Amino acid sequence: MIEIFKSQQDGKLSVILPEVYEREDFAVKDCWINLVNPSDREVAFVSALTGIEDEVLKAPLDDEERSRIEQEEDHLMVLVDMPVIDEEDDYYSYYTIPMGTFIKENVIITVSLRESTALRDFVRGKVKNFRTDLKTRFLYQMLYNIAARFLSYLKQIDKASGRIQNELHKSTKNKELIQMLDLENSLVYFATSLSGNDAVISRLLTIKNNRFLIAYEEEQELLEDVAGETKQAIEMCTIYRDILSGTMDAYASVISNNQNSIMKSLAIITLILAVPTFIASLFGMNTWIPGGQKVWGFVLAVALSVVAVVVICVVLKRRKLL
Repeated sequence: MIEIFKSQQDGKLSVILPEVYEREDFAVKDCWINLVNPSDREVAFVSALTGIEDEVLKAPLDDEERSRIEQEEDHLMVLVDMPVIDEEDDYYSYYTIPMGTFIKENVIITVSLRESTALRDFVRGKVKNFRTDLKTRFLYQMLYNIAARFLSYLKQIDKASGRIQNELHKSTKNKELIQMLDLENSLVYFATSLSGNDAVISRLLTIKNNRFLIAYEEEQELLEDVAGETKQAIEMCTIYRDILSGTMDAYASVISNNQNSIMKSLAIITLILAVPTFIASLFGMNTWIPGGQKVWGFVLAVALSVVAVVVICVVLKRRKLL
C-alpha cells in the first residue's frame, strides 16, 4: 500500500490521490510517502519517484533486520523496531517489527510490514506541530510515538498478567499458562527491540547537524525526551519480565507440588487397599485356612482387614503422611 501526504500552508495534512502522484509531472518535494507491506511494483514505483534503490527500500520488510542508522550520499536511513499487537481468541499478542525511515533533502519515506498506531496518529492529526516538510522533527516525533507505544503496551501486558494470575488462583489450566508464556515471550521481544532502539537514539544524539538531520534546540530537546522515554520503557520491561519470570517459576513449583500431593494421595490409597486385598487373597486360597467353610471365618477376614486398615491409618497419621 502506498500513501502520500503533504502538509499545507495552514498545517493541515492533505492526502495526495493516486491519479495525482502517478502523473509524470508530480513532484515529491516536502511529501511523506508511507509504504505498508508494499508489493514489488509499489516499491519500484517509489524507487523511480525518489531515486532510492529497490533493495534499500525493502530492507525494513525483513523481520530479522536490526535497528541501525545508515547514511548514503543521497539519503539517510534510520531503522528501528516498533511494537504491534494482534488479537487472539480472547487475549492480545505483542511483538515487534522493523520500521525504516528514509530521509532525503526533498522527501521522507517510511516503510513497514504492518500498519501501526504510532504512524496512524500523524494521519489522524493527533500529533501537534507536525509537518511533512520538517523532516528532522517528523523523525523525532515518530521515535517519540514509538517509545510511548512501547510504554502503553507494557502497561497492558502488566494488566493482562495480573488478570491471568487471578484466573490461575482459581484453577491451574494450560490455557492460562500458555497465555503467561506468550506475555513473557513478548517482553523478551520488547527488551531486545528497545535495546536496539536505544542504541540508535544514542547515535542520533551525537549527530548534531548534517545534510539530512538539521536539529534546532526544540528538536534536540524532543530527541532527549525520546531517549528518556526509551530508557523508561527498558526499565519497565526489565521489571515486568523479572516479575513474570518469577511468577512462572512459582506456578511451576505449585504445579509440581500439586502433582506430588496427588501422587502421595494415590500411594496412600494403594497402601491402605493393599493389606485388605492381601488378607482376602489368603482367605480365598483353595487350601486349608482357619475358619474355612465357617461363618466366623468370613467375619475373621473382615475383622483382620479393618484392624489392618486402622493400624495403617494411625501410623500414617502419626507420621503426618495422612
